[in-house]
Amino acid sequence: MIRLPDARGALRPYAPRKRPLELVAGSGPPASRMLFAAAHIVADPYGDTTPYGPADLDWDATLAFRRHLWAHGLAVAEAMDTAQRGAGLDWPRAAELIRRSAAEARAVGGRIVCGAGTDQLTPPYGTLEDVTAAYEEQLDVVEAHGAQAVVLASRALAAVATGPDDYRETYGRLLSQTSGPVILHWLGPVFDPALEGYWGDDDLDGAARTLLDIVHAHREKVDGVKVSLLDAGRERALRRRLPAGVRCFTGDDLHYPELIEGDAQGHSDALLGVFDPLGPLAVDAARRLDSGDRQGFRERLDPAVALSRHLFEPPTRAYKTGVVLLAWLAGHQEHFTMAGGLHAARSLPHLARAYELADELGLFPDPDLAEDRMARLLALHGAGP
Repeated sequence: MIRLPDARGALRPYAPRKRPLELVAGSGPPASRMLFAAAHIVADPYGDTTPYGPADLDWDATLAFRRHLWAHGLAVAEAMDTAQRGAGLDWPRAAELIRRSAAEARAVGGRIVCGAGTDQLTPPYGTLEDVTAAYEEQLDVVEAHGAQAVVLASRALAAVATGPDDYRETYGRLLSQTSGPVILHWLGPVFDPALEGYWGDDDLDGAARTLLDIVHAHREKVDGVKVSLLDAGRERALRRRLPAGVRCFTGDDLHYPELIEGDAQGHSDALLGVFDPLGPLAVDAARRLDSGDRQGFRERLDPAVALSRHLFEPPTRAYKTGVVLLAWLAGHQEHFTMAGGLHAARSLPHLARAYELADELGLFPDPDLAEDRMARLLALHGAGP
């Protein structure tokens, strides 16, 4: 029994479950859907984890977590916003993360994609040429290490672009140079307010038209589009307008079961931060789709939405704190310390509720370890028994 604080700070008893989730036996990635987990980084608790400098990483624990994801049949999306790009992880360390993770992927036969952005630039960012050059530098690093690139939405481009044509020009130049197809990333302002008006239009319908113009003009260089708008209807509408063979990767951490299941007009694959803690459960659900069991897929995955909605509640960008908490409670790392001090980005009642929801799902391989660690965290903050 553990006592958990509610939103008002009052303690209430909670009896944790004692057995982890039982998974359907299987090996390798699911066949019917492509599932990428955007993986978090593990900070070095003895290094610089303050908001004032780039973070030091625990490389062994960071890479071990990626091996965990691959072992369960997930692909890894590396150096994305879940890895704290622009929020504790600077470009030099991101480049090192890409190098190390790509080498690890080759060693274990895991699939990996890596984010390429412009975060080596600082305000006022410079010109459109400067932004394009920054993208080119990062794309070169990703491809030099044998990984597929995800072209990340850029704060710098959002700041200097004057309209849709600047996006068409920039992405057109980049896509003409990439050695293979890439994934384009539309990250909405709910995740990063600096991306308001991306694709050169405050109107999301107009923004979608510009993105689709770019995809159709460079079809052979676009493997897929990752849509992170937290708007299931808008994602379905965009998905139906993509050229044949271009995948839609849902980045919607609130509506992913229905989007991955799909409808008569298609489905979304997934590239999700919430699959960092949910990975084994998500693969288990997708294997049910492999056998045509759509009901079983939803029965397995739908209960996880309550946890997802909790982790991603406003301010949505603070979801990383809950993700790292759950990794610590699950035994994937030995501490709850984050780059940039982001372990303090959520309240204690929020973290306690995240623990409770994850425990109810059976996400912890060792429930007793998770209970002990949660109790110690509460006691540290004066909320112990």
